[in-house]
Amino acid sequence: MDAPMRTVPLIVGLGNPGPEYAATRHNIGFFVVDEILAAARERKSMRLTTIQAEGDYQLYSLTLGGVSCLVAKPMTFMNLSGRAVARICGRHDVDLADLVVVHDELDLPVGRMKLKKGGGSNGHRGVDSIVEHLRSEEFLRLRLGIGRPEYSSDVARYVLENFAPQDLDAIRAVCAAACKGLTLMLRRGQGEATQAINSFRLPASPAGEATVDTSGTMG
Repeated sequence: MDAPMRTVPLIVGLGNPGPEYAATRHNIGFFVVDEILAAARERKSMRLTTIQAEGDYQLYSLTLGGVSCLVAKPMTFMNLSGRAVARICGRHDVDLADLVVVHDELDLPVGRMKLKKGGGSNGHRGVDSIVEHLRSEEFLRLRLGIGRPEYSSDVARYVLENFAPQDLDAIRAVCAAACKGLTLMLRRGQGEATQAINSFRLPASPAGEATVDTSGTMG
């Protein structure tokens, strides 16, 4: 059985603030948080409360999977994300074991995602910043695939480009499944969530259904 969470869980989606970055690959972490918040605004049972809307971060409390949690979007730029995350963790007494960071991952193709704890950042500057400020790698990461450009020299430009139109349906499906996976994690534990998230596949055809456990729906 998974160990129970010791403090209020914190889900952080990474991205860059500002409309010019809103639809970029680097902002897929924001997409997931925005989807959770959209659901919470429609469902009174999720008990959405705004804690902070301006400054270094946006922070909300809500109920997800029957568990009271915090959801945040750092409003610093990506490479300063750790400053905001450290402040939230300090001010709200969040334990590292209860922190989940949602971010883009170059080494996973569009349509795939993985939940893992610790390990390297794979060059992700937002994750590097969080590790630096928290002085630890021991937090959960929900890695959402964006694929790699053909040439490694194009990475900096690639992550700040908007998703290709042909990828948008896949991104919507992944973000919806990521939200369900996070709900499942809070409701049933990391083990079941990891299995559901890591085994997620996009539909084989427009008429198909993604093979993800949807029993952990939000709310």
